[in-house]
Amino acid sequence: MDINEFKKKLDSSVNFFKEEIKSIRTGRATPGLVEDIKIDYYNTPTLLKQLAAISTPEPRLIVISPYDKSALANIEKAVSESELGLMGANDGNVIRITIPPLTEERREEYVKLIHTKAEETRVSMRNIRREEMEALEAQEKSGDVTEDERFKGEKQIQDTLNDYIKTIDGIMEQKEKEIREV
Repeated sequence: MDINEFKKKLDSSVNFFKEEIKSIRTGRATPGLVEDIKIDYYNTPTLLKQLAAISTPEPRLIVISPYDKSALANIEKAVSESELGLMGANDGNVIRITIPPLTEERREEYVKLIHTKAEETRVSMRNIRREEMEALEAQEKSGDVTEDERFKGEKQIQDTLNDYIKTIDGIMEQKEKEIREV
């Protein structure tokens, strides 16, 4: 059993969770809201973060400055057609997106969504744990490890998983706090 390999798998689950919730609106402007929107750039789907500088000069404003001004119209179109429900104002050089305040109902929907994604991540992590436990049992049956080593390995796996689940819970609580902040 290689605990470092187990940790790498759990790290990838944590990173995936962070990426999943990054685009969930909090009522505050962040580049993460729009950076992964795909833009049709010369008939090639390209991420916005590759085509423009994205900044947040004010808490409720995102400014998108394309490196190539000819992409401005395509960027504006892609942002307005995204599922974020945001509209940008194009002044010929940059696109300014004002983030409207969230309604209480919408905040609760986002909190539920975050909880759902956190639970999906926990389930994924538990599946990784199950695979590791099964591998340990197989090693014991084949005589590669003793029963005591298997129990020690299982405890180490469970303790590591518990730490990672606490990390997921912390990330979830932080994002929930940001969403509920008015």
